[in-house]
Amino acid sequence: MTQADPRLLERLVCPVTKTTLRYDAARQELVSTAAGLAYPIRDGIPVMLPEVARKLD
Repeated sequence: MTQADPRLLERLVCPVTKTTLRYDAARQELVSTAAGLAYPIRDGIPVMLPEVARKLD
């Protein structure tokens, strides 16, 4: 699994709410608490599509 670039992760925001994201290294996801979504990171690339994001419980 390729590690995501920390400098890139600092600049990304949720495409739905435009709020900051929390990086979950264990799950390889970017979490938007405001939107209730977790965006996957695949091969080091964040997939910032709401239709691909996992809904938080």
